[in-house]
Amino acid sequence: MTNTKKQNPAAGRGVSGPDGNAGVCGDVFDIRRYAIHDGPGIRTTVFFKGCPLRCRWCHNPESWKAGPELGFRRSRCIKCRHCMEACEPKAISFTESGPVLDPSTCTLCGRCVAECPTGAWEIIGRKASVAQVMAEIRKDIVFYDQSGGGATFSGGEPLMQADFLVALLATCRAEGIHTAVDTTCYASPETLRRVAELTDLFLCDIKHMNSELHREQTGICNEKVLANIRMLAEAGKRIFIRVPIVPGFNSDRTNIEQTAQFIQSLQAVRRVDVLPYNRGGMEKAVRLNGGIDLMEAQIPGDGTMTEIAGIFRGYGFEVKIGG
Repeated sequence: MTNTKKQNPAAGRGVSGPDGNAGVCGDVFDIRRYAIHDGPGIRTTVFFKGCPLRCRWCHNPESWKAGPELGFRRSRCIKCRHCMEACEPKAISFTESGPVLDPSTCTLCGRCVAECPTGAWEIIGRKASVAQVMAEIRKDIVFYDQSGGGATFSGGEPLMQADFLVALLATCRAEGIHTAVDTTCYASPETLRRVAELTDLFLCDIKHMNSELHREQTGICNEKVLANIRMLAEAGKRIFIRVPIVPGFNSDRTNIEQTAQFIQSLQAVRRVDVLPYNRGGMEKAVRLNGGIDLMEAQIPGDGTMTEIAGIFRGYGFEVKIGG
């Protein structure tokens, strides 16, 4: 497989080519190379900052807030007070337990980060241009070619930054780089159609089939999500459905059966990934200043995951545990 150039299908539709897109900017909080769980092959995953959902099992709570924010790892703090002394707007005060941040006063100047000798303070998220992101993506083109991989745009919710996402997708397509968008599908149909024109693969979450339970644990109802997934399927887009398995929320057989029946109704969708809940987001949440309240669910055992995968396979799907 070679990385041959492809004609940009966005030309003539109001989307500029790669050169014109280079200066378009968006907010990201991480770029991970050699990712193997975010679509086929070896991939570079770009994590967009900002999400309209508030899933209480979220693995990336640092993605919720749009734009950069200050994080603090209390376990690293040696209470040297250098951060407080360096903070010109006086956003940091001290108590017996260590520094306390007033987010309303903080200007994100980064002086506390620079002065902290142990790396307890960090700025999470940054503004990045298409040119900067593409420079990272291009580093592993040889691995994409060898493995059938490419670039995955995740988050957070990449559809919240549609102009930035479309510019990246257009540039990747012009350079023959396979693209995947990992999305909640919570966006306007118009935004999704615009993104779909340039996307090779969608990784779409289905969190619960009961709309009220969905709203209780994510902050939104699921009607728009399911309608958008159906729209993508009817448009013939390639889709992998991803189902996070959160015991006590969506792991019961009734919900799994209803989810499988909905996916079966899409006809074109043949791949389902079942993703076991893990507690990684809880450690991240304590670094943030937004008062994020995540649930602590049981981690599903191998037997539970195998049983759930078996239900989906019974409906004829290709199933992967862990994405």
